[in-house]
Amino acid sequence: MKGRWSTFFHNSHPITLELACGKGEYAVGLGRLHAERNFIGLDIKGNRMWVGAKTALGEGLQNVAFIRTQIEKITDYFAEGEVAEIWITFPDPQLRVSKAKKRLTHPRFLRLYQSIMGKNGVVNLKTDSPDLYQFTKHVIRLYDLTLLQDLDDIYQQNDLSADLKIQTHYEKLDIAQSNRIHYLKFSIDKELPEAIDEQLKQLLIETEAD
Repeated sequence: MKGRWSTFFHNSHPITLELACGKGEYAVGLGRLHAERNFIGLDIKGNRMWVGAKTALGEGLQNVAFIRTQIEKITDYFAEGEVAEIWITFPDPQLRVSKAKKRLTHPRFLRLYQSIMGKNGVVNLKTDSPDLYQFTKHVIRLYDLTLLQDLDDIYQQNDLSADLKIQTHYEKLDIAQSNRIHYLKFSIDKELPEAIDEQLKQLLIETEAD
């Protein structure tokens, strides 16, 4: 499907991805809210995605689709500039420093996202993990990315957008037991030099030591 999603959706509307989509609550929820956009959920667990796919088919949401694949292979499915926006909702925070490169907001992944979005692409992170939230803020600062929105506790907002009111299965579980949901929206609008990765690693080691 690389480079041919406009043929699949029968339109050239902007594409938004939900990564590690689980049951696809966000892809489906956003699809209901925004008929003028297309949404694709990605996950490696087909039995989870089946729930979202069944819902989308049952509701006739022709702007929602799903792909069963690993996120590392995302460039096999999308051409440069084909994706406009990405949502990462309640991913595994990979709390150990030794697993930091598996965090979906690590620059290793951001480079993949940038290769299919260009430098105008926007990433949304919604998480109950304060560690992943702070880690992502460190990444934004170190690589001088543009921070568009930062909410430490979204449900303390009086004018919360409909997009942020969508709840996933994992949000309801409150696995991190943080009693708050964090949200970051940022643009990958700068180069991501690999030389800075070492600074990020050292920062993580120092933070863990504290």
